[in-house]
Amino acid sequence: MLNLIGNYSLVLALITSLVLPIICLRNFKSNSSFDFNIFATISIQFLLICISFITLLFAFINSDFSNLAVYNNSHTSKPLFYKISGAWGNHEGSLLLWLLVLSLFILIFFFKSKKLLNPFRFLTIFFQQIIISGFLLFIIFTSNPFQLIIPTPIEGLGLNPILQDPALAIHPPILYLGYVGSSIIFSSSLAALVCSYVNKEWANDLKKWTLISWIFLTLGIMLGSIWAYYELGWGGFWFWDPVENVSLMPWFCLTALLHCTSVLEKRSNLQSWTIILSLSTFILSMSGTFLVRSGILNSVHTFANDPERGIFVLIFLTVLIFISLIIYFKFNSIEINTKSFLLSKESAIIINNWFMMYFLAVVLIGTIYPIFLEVITTEKISVGPPYFNQLMIPFLIPFLFIMALGPKLDWIKNKKFEVKFTKIILFIISLLISYLVAKNFNTQVLYSTILISSALYLFLVSITDLKNKKLKLSQKISHTAFSILIISIILNSLFSEEVSVNLKKGEEKKSLNYLVKFENISKMEIDNFTSIKAEIHVIQNENKLKFYPELRLYKVPETITSEADIKTSLFSDNLVVVNYLKDTNYLNIRYQKKPFMLLIWLSAFMLAAGGLMGLRKNFK
Repeated sequence: MLNLIGNYSLVLALITSLVLPIICLRNFKSNSSFDFNIFATISIQFLLICISFITLLFAFINSDFSNLAVYNNSHTSKPLFYKISGAWGNHEGSLLLWLLVLSLFILIFFFKSKKLLNPFRFLTIFFQQIIISGFLLFIIFTSNPFQLIIPTPIEGLGLNPILQDPALAIHPPILYLGYVGSSIIFSSSLAALVCSYVNKEWANDLKKWTLISWIFLTLGIMLGSIWAYYELGWGGFWFWDPVENVSLMPWFCLTALLHCTSVLEKRSNLQSWTIILSLSTFILSMSGTFLVRSGILNSVHTFANDPERGIFVLIFLTVLIFISLIIYFKFNSIEINTKSFLLSKESAIIINNWFMMYFLAVVLIGTIYPIFLEVITTEKISVGPPYFNQLMIPFLIPFLFIMALGPKLDWIKNKKFEVKFTKIILFIISLLISYLVAKNFNTQVLYSTILISSALYLFLVSITDLKNKKLKLSQKISHTAFSILIISIILNSLFSEEVSVNLKKGEEKKSLNYLVKFENISKMEIDNFTSIKAEIHVIQNENKLKFYPELRLYKVPETITSEADIKTSLFSDNLVVVNYLKDTNYLNIRYQKKPFMLLIWLSAFMLAAGGLMGLRKNFK
């Protein structure tokens, strides 16, 4: 019964999504004010999708194995928390959650846009309904979460064990809020083009949705990074995994757009570039959806491996791109401003955008090049950290210096360019500290000094700017957080240490400056898995650390996962991961020392907090 209710709710929601564009176009052509029919239809659509999602949740909670999605992704032995998160921890359920957020955002837009031009509002809802209709068709015909199994199985196949984690349970909803926020940006930009409404008022509204999308995407990426750090046993915060990359690309676009809207809001410049960034952000989000859902990418994060679904998303994405191009070239009558922005805040923001687009291009090429190469030559390659580090780090250095100096410049043009003595002192201090750090830790002195000094200089300038009342508090916090994030990442990559040894119980081995001892191993039945926990001692000089990493043997489905034991302090993480060597009694024991991991997570939270403060000020 619940499956029928959920399915029929989706069909009725599809009908509302086909009716709404007709109502919006009729009102747009007659230039009428907003009527109750639009509000009622949007509300009914949201209610129907809510009902559909709630019925899926109940199906997972009650272990209704007559539902194919529940059968494939749940089990009666699963804890309640993972039964609930299992509702969106699969392809069909995650799409339904995406659809729920889409319908919620259009409802919020309706209430928060009452002061804006009515024709613009009609068209924004019109374009948003095209997106919602596409997702409804995709779900109903290719990814229906309410397919039935007859006869009903007694037991399910279970949720993928690596997805049974609190961080990953909340990671998808937060990430989807970031992705779906970009859909409103997309629809709003197309509507603004048609209505010739690309002005300061529109920029002010666009900035709100950009901030919403940017904040949630930042938090979503960070939560995914934390999960990969301690759950997958990779021992790091970022691995340039293809699915990590597809979430990072729209983040680059959103960051550039966030700065562009400030220029449009203050000076009525960069209109065309703002539109291009707005459209590109959602197109990149949709491209990521295509790559993840099509099975093209080989990653632990991918949801599906069904070419038919991938073709549907590709066709839908192509349609959206063509609609964007047609509207942009037909209605873009914006005159290009040729005023010189030399030594102004505008010029700093434009340069910031250039760097963001370069970083985006590097990540985009590194992600899709292996795909095209395999299609053309059948040769399989992987693009890893060396490619990204070599192409991005040299450009990161000038980017950080410009980011440090840009906020204090005036709009249009600085009347008098002055290099303040304080800035020179801060630069000398950052160089000196960086040189001492690089020399004492025996790294490449010249390379490390320049890299660390650029990040440290941004940090010192950001700290001094906290007293500057002319700058927004949200901007000061975000820039300070970003400087801490970059410093932590650089120091983490330069000074991480790793020891890997193969030992039997009772053995010990010295590697580098560390003595690793395999003291004991125990076995215990816990909930829906068997825990095999090792006791490992790591000794350096007189310092002794005890670790209890474990292997988890899940019965449904039959999977072995490795759980790291992490000792966290303000300045470093010490972690141990173990794995059985096949057909032996040996354990592979991997000890890692990772500096400043806690600061990486805290600075990412602080970065999002700065955006939240800006949103609070703008969303009144």
